[in-house]
Parts: sequence; C-alpha cells; structure tokens
Amino acid sequence: MNTKVSTSLPYLALTGAVLLWAGSFIAMRIAVAVIPPGLVVWLRMAITLLILLPFYRIFISSGFQTRDLYYLLPMVLLQPCLYFLCESTALTLTTASQAGIISSIVPILVALGAMLFLKEPMSPRQWLALALSVAGVVGLTLGGNEDSAGSAANPMLGNVLEFLAMVMAAGNFILIKHLSGRYSTWSLTAYQILAGFFFFLPAAAGLPALPFQVWTGPVLVSVLFLGVFVTFGGFGLYNYGQRNVPAARASLFINLIPVVTAFLGWMILAETLSPVQIISGVVVISAVRIGSNPRLKPKPAAA
Repeated sequence: MNTKVSTSLPYLALTGAVLLWAGSFIAMRIAVAVIPPGLVVWLRMAITLLILLPFYRIFISSGFQTRDLYYLLPMVLLQPCLYFLCESTALTLTTASQAGIISSIVPILVALGAMLFLKEPMSPRQWLALALSVAGVVGLTLGGNEDSAGSAANPMLGNVLEFLAMVMAAGNFILIKHLSGRYSTWSLTAYQILAGFFFFLPAAAGLPALPFQVWTGPVLVSVLFLGVFVTFGGFGLYNYGQRNVPAARASLFINLIPVVTAFLGWMILAETLSPVQIISGVVVISAVRIGSNPRLKPKPAAA
C-alpha cells in the first residue's frame, strides 16, 4: 500500500467515526421522541451484536491474558455503560449549551492521561491545537440559540454528571490505547458492545409495551442507523484510528462532533447557523488540522 495512503488511513477512520457520531444526535433526537433513551441504547447494542455474532471469533483474542481483565473490565464499564448512563441523565438536568461546553474538555483530559499513563509527549503545537479546539467548541455552543437557564431541572447536578461522563470517555480512550498493542480493533469493539448489551438489558423490558404505531419509517431508520452505522461503525473506526496514532491526537477529533452536528442540523433540520458559529467551526477544523498533521512526529519522551 502507498505509504502516504497508509499513513492517512487512521485519520480517515477518525473522521469517519466523527461523521457517524455527529449523525447520531439527529437519529437519537428522532428515536427518543417516542422511545425511552435506555431502550434506544439497548436496541443499538442488540443490533450491533447481531451483526457481530456470525464473527464470534473476534471476541476471542489470541493475546488474551488474565491480568488484562484489570484493564478490560474498566474499559467496557466506562464506555459504553457508565458513559451513556451519565450523559443521558445529564441531558435531562442541564442545558444542551452547558453540556456542549463541558464535553469539549475530553481532548485535554486524554492528553493529560496519555502523558501520565502512556508517556506520550505533547508538543507546544499540539497544546495550541487543543486550546483552539476548546475555544472553538465554546464559541460554537454559545453562538447558537441559548438555552434558558430556567429550563434546566438541576444544572449543577447535570453539569457534574456530564463532566463525569467526559472523564469516563477519556479513561476509556486511554485504556483502549493501552490494550491495542495485544488486542485487535474489532476485539475491543466487540467487548464494548457485549458489555453495553447486558448493562442496558433491563431497559428491554419496556419493549413489549411500546405501541406498534411508534415504529414509523423515520424511527426504524434512526434505530437501524444507530445500531449498524453509529455503534458498530463509529466504535470500530475510532478504535482503529486511535490504535494507530497517539491518543491525544485521536481525541482531538472528538471536538469536530459539535461542528458536524451543527452543519447536519442546518442541512437536514433547517436549523440556523450564526456567523459566530460558522467562525467557531472553522477554528475547530483548523485546530484539528494543526494538531493531527500526520507529518508532524512528536519528539520522543526523555528517558
């Protein structure tokens, strides 16, 4: 394979994951309007698990070691289990704008975690990219239609839960990066899906109670999109991308999600974009470009 192409593949995978995850917000908005959020998450996991079952061998890794359970169990518990639980609850308690700002700290948390636990160095250029991406997400969030503070049931608790969700996401990314040396991309993805399926299984009890009229075309397409593309494709692509680039660089792509979501909302749902949001989106895209240039090799850590 051409060296330039092979070097770009992880970044293309990360971009693909971002596009899928951004599209999930619109699909989730359609689905949760008539289906409880916990049940939607379980349906996502169930559909993905059905796709993976014929390839059950990916659940079994030749490099498996018992001691890895100390990493594998926290990895799947952090995400998708506790992450989805905390974030879905947070969004019922705080405003979308506040949650959006808090979510922008994930790349910083991952960068700090990668420095502490993975010994990944960070150049000044990468720190600049992180700062620009966070500033861009804040501008993108505040530049839209502001949510009324009074519309939040308990913003303090909601913000704490959103922050905890981001810590869990960052911890998951660090653990995946640590384990990726011995486990394939799809093994790690399969473990996450299997854990999510059983964790949210109690929500499936509400499935028989749903009236048949709920399953309209848009709802069915949304649930299938979430299961087939977002959960299966999103986790798989991101895990592959993160496996092949430093964790901090990979996490920087997370801040592209609100940019793509805003664009899709404008294109599909006819939502408006203010000049501040457009400029902020350009800032985030530029920051990702600055911080994830495949040609930029970080200096080796000092011994």
